[in-house]
Amino acid sequence: MTRIGLISDTHSYLDDAVFKHFENCDEIWHAGDFGTLELANKLAAFKPLKGVYGNIDGKDVRMIYPENLRFNCEGVDVWMTHIGGYPGKYSPAVKKEIYLNSPKLFISGHSHILKVMPDKTIGCLHLNPGAAGQQGWHKVRTLMRFNIDGDKIQDLQVIELAGRWV
Repeated sequence: MTRIGLISDTHSYLDDAVFKHFENCDEIWHAGDFGTLELANKLAAFKPLKGVYGNIDGKDVRMIYPENLRFNCEGVDVWMTHIGGYPGKYSPAVKKEIYLNSPKLFISGHSHILKVMPDKTIGCLHLNPGAAGQQGWHKVRTLMRFNIDGDKIQDLQVIELAGRWV
């Protein structure tokens, strides 16, 4: 079993509570808009980190983190990208591949809207952890935690950090 902490849209702000909420996780996955390489490095020093760059990330972040990351976690095919849309409204950049070679888990950020949506047409679960940073129009900063056990995605938890302004 692999315990995952999922975060996105930190926009250069990393709440200390993230470390408490992810202390029992095996890995942290960041769905883009780190804001700074320093923030990414703090997460990577804490736990193994997988991530993608977002639209606000500079060249330094983009040199380390790709736009799209496709990998297997145990028996689950995972695709993570920052601007990916969601079931029924996938972004044009990923839509063709989503339907031709569907992952089991599709993760995106960007919208600052927390979503957990199954796409029954392709047998995929879409996750967007919302936004953990202070920048943006969201009212509550959020994270997710879940487990991957073999080919099962389970025990999903939504974590509300606090309002946008601490």
